[in-house]
Amino acid sequence: MTKTLETYMNAPDIVNEPLPLREVHAIRLMLHDETEALTPEERTAYVSAGSQTLLHKFGITLKTVEARP
Repeated sequence: MTKTLETYMNAPDIVNEPLPLREVHAIRLMLHDETEALTPEERTAYVSAGSQTLLHKFGITLKTVEARP
């Protein structure tokens, strides 16, 4: 069964929080469940892909620099 954001919003440990905090906690719980079985490399790729999608959506370009030896 796939949990929805609404399911996480009604989690007993956060249900009494103010709405903005409940949303943040629910999203954190959801991300945890989606990524808990991933390897560190897979988790990095997952977060990177999501970040790139968000940056592209808002037209944000980050400057890339090369690491120094």
